[in-house]
Amino acid sequence: MASTSASIEIPVPADRVWQLIGGFDSLPDWLPFIPVSESSEGGRVRSLTSEDGGVIIERLLTFDDRARTYSYSILKAPFPATDYVATLAVHEVPGQDASRVEWSGVFTPVGVGDDEVVALFHGIFSDGLAALKQTLAA
Repeated sequence: MASTSASIEIPVPADRVWQLIGGFDSLPDWLPFIPVSESSEGGRVRSLTSEDGGVIIERLLTFDDRARTYSYSILKAPFPATDYVATLAVHEVPGQDASRVEWSGVFTPVGVGDDEVVALFHGIFSDGLAALKQTLAA
């Protein structure tokens, strides 16, 4: 298994960040490369459509509103990986009116080296968190 993570500090309170990203079906609200998300199975499965028309289907595994975190797996995606589980979490920055957002994942590369898939997902996480910060600054 391989893994990667990215984090960003945002000068916005954790509760406000979580209001935006805490809904499992809320990616289009802050992630520009996922313009469409359709939920099913009572909100536990989301079908995402990327800017280029690719489809990614994900299942919510854990959700903790109080801790401001959730984990999910990929059921179907055009990525060269299996056994993918990721976690998105929002933490308060002690003594500041700011947040630290972390996005991490573990996965098994398929047909390519670990470095290639790590770079792919690290790019998605980093670019996504940068977009989140930009959305909240608007």
